[in-house]
Amino acid sequence: MADKLGKLYLIPSTLGDIPPLEVLPISIKRAIEEIEHYIVENEKTARHFIKKISPRKSQPSLKLFALNKFTEASEIPSFLDPCLEGYDMGILSEAGCPGVADPGAAVVKIAHEKHIKVVPLVGPSSILLALMASGLNGQNFAFNGYLPIDSSDRKKEIKRLEKKSREEAQSQLFIETPYRNNKLLEELQKTLLPSTIVCVACDITLTTEYIATKSIAQWKHEHIDLHKRPTIFIIQA
Repeated sequence: MADKLGKLYLIPSTLGDIPPLEVLPISIKRAIEEIEHYIVENEKTARHFIKKISPRKSQPSLKLFALNKFTEASEIPSFLDPCLEGYDMGILSEAGCPGVADPGAAVVKIAHEKHIKVVPLVGPSSILLALMASGLNGQNFAFNGYLPIDSSDRKKEIKRLEKKSREEAQSQLFIETPYRNNKLLEELQKTLLPSTIVCVACDITLTTEYIATKSIAQWKHEHIDLHKRPTIFIIQA
């Protein structure tokens, strides 16, 4: 182990195909220009992102560790070996902030156990940006990830979240696989009470961005295509 441990930088990425430095601060560029070791979800897209941020950076010198659904849990601690050897490392998410609705959280937890300094950098979070733009309760909210796939279970979960929102005055946020977004909005319209408020926020920070907050009674008169568009849903009863 080195006398001085390297740091683990949490490096946000863009939420879609947009010039990175339009939404990312210069601190991201500085970090990427200095760091050679990365933990990423997808090597190809990570290299593409790094090249966009720092075109002159040597790609062959990069050392990437893949962290995704195929990674064995037993492998993860070894990803931080460069930090133990004194090298700074970066975690890159596929979109948004590492560790938030993202597998990077597992690495961050281990970093704390190994006394490695964790440095979160500023960048876009679709969850917080949607909440900011929704006009709904930003003092008391919960992110629930994905709803159940089974239609019956999903309907029960929607009703449970509506009830919890009403009883606790809490905004409830969730997401869906992009190709099922339209189906989910239809189910919200059928399942929630007419007075329940729903915010739909999709393609956040992109040129196609759409954010609207309406009651279910109003949403029943709207026709928007959310197919394959990254979307955050927020309900408040």
